[in-house]
Amino acid sequence: MLIVVSPAKKLDFETPSPTSKFTQSNLLEHSQELINRCVKLTPADLSSLMGISDQLAGLNAARFGEWSLPFTTDNAKQAVLAFSGDVYTGLQAYDFDEQSFDFAQQHLRILSGLYGLLKPLDLVQAYRLEMGTKIDNDRGANLYQFWGDIITDNLNTALAEQGDDVLINLASNEYFKSVKKKSLKATIITPAFKDWKNGQYKMISFYAKKARGLMANYIIENKISDINALKNFDSAGYEYSEDLSKGNDWVFTRKYVE
Repeated sequence: MLIVVSPAKKLDFETPSPTSKFTQSNLLEHSQELINRCVKLTPADLSSLMGISDQLAGLNAARFGEWSLPFTTDNAKQAVLAFSGDVYTGLQAYDFDEQSFDFAQQHLRILSGLYGLLKPLDLVQAYRLEMGTKIDNDRGANLYQFWGDIITDNLNTALAEQGDDVLINLASNEYFKSVKKKSLKATIITPAFKDWKNGQYKMISFYAKKARGLMANYIIENKISDINALKNFDSAGYEYSEDLSKGNDWVFTRKYVE
């Protein structure tokens, strides 16, 4: 199976990488096109475009200006280790051994506004460019139009390389909109994670994000290839709910936070 997750706004380029392995994204020429557009934006432009503070806008203007090829381990970091935040707290990639990194490299992909689609060990430089950003470019008025079929085509290639036709969607709606589902040659399973609150099960963003990372970790660490085995996911007290699940929308619930 192939897993897709979102990137994170929060980055970690300080903690040393636990692996010396790295790869290069095959979409960097497209990333360079976006950088060429972004470096023309002032901090004020970025603040308005992204809805961020002047301080963050200045930081990201500097990042766009410093972005340069080629990527090395001196100026970049493996994507799965560079991204931080709730999903990556659950993913726990810093605890992977080499076999887990190898499995993740084949079975995990990270969607990205700047990089399109990343393998876990693909090097990235610091940035912030969310997929929903409405930035004019040579291919349209936003990043969905910029990436077009590219992300979907690369997912189909990854699926074909592993001889599988199941995709586990652990990405946010904003990012998964970049995937053209009708063109994807896969059955899409979309897990949802709900916690008991005020007498009913609800999706609580903080917990749901972390649970997406926990499920990705569960698949990678257990080297799961049978889709039905995913229903045995029980990290942090979650369990599969047959009653709440419908079709390929699988719901996992828990009553008490662990």
